[in-house]
Amino acid sequence: MAALQDVHVRICNQEIVKFDLEVKALIQDLEQSAKEQDKESEKQLLLQEVENHKKQLLSNQTSWRKANLTCKIAIDNLEKAELLQGGDLLRQRKTTKESLAQTSSAITESLMGISRMMAQQVQQSEEAMQSLVTSSRTILDANEEFKSMSGTIQLGRKLITKYNRRELTDKLLIFLALALFLATVLYIVKKRLFPFL
Repeated sequence: MAALQDVHVRICNQEIVKFDLEVKALIQDLEQSAKEQDKESEKQLLLQEVENHKKQLLSNQTSWRKANLTCKIAIDNLEKAELLQGGDLLRQRKTTKESLAQTSSAITESLMGISRMMAQQVQQSEEAMQSLVTSSRTILDANEEFKSMSGTIQLGRKLITKYNRRELTDKLLIFLALALFLATVLYIVKKRLFPFL
């Protein structure tokens, strides 16, 4: 039973180390993404999120160390008590096995709790990364749309400038045609009314 508990404790310990590494990697990715943001408000918001995750990670690590230390102290105390008691060896072995099984079970439960907390931390970090990726994609789409709108606005500006020039040319031609018409009318009137001039 003790060997099975030791294997279970080792597996929990390995899972905790794995989750710890995953959380650290996700926090680093999130921090790098935050530093790459253009908007200062988004950058500060993401850096604050990174700080919160770092504090949570530190809290988890502290809890894990405390649980480890508590269990080691409990095991040491049991061993001291066993050495100091003397008495019936069979009864002591049975008591020690039971207390070791209980201690091992408590350690396992504590490690499992820490493992669950770290899994939740990993999940939260993944959700934050997904949110960051989604918002980055939205920003890139908006940027592309603004570029296309900018091209359309420039084309519209060129067309308006061209039409303004054409309007000026048309006004000048109309004025010249009107002047020519009036000159012709005056010439005809002059020739009809004053043929001798």
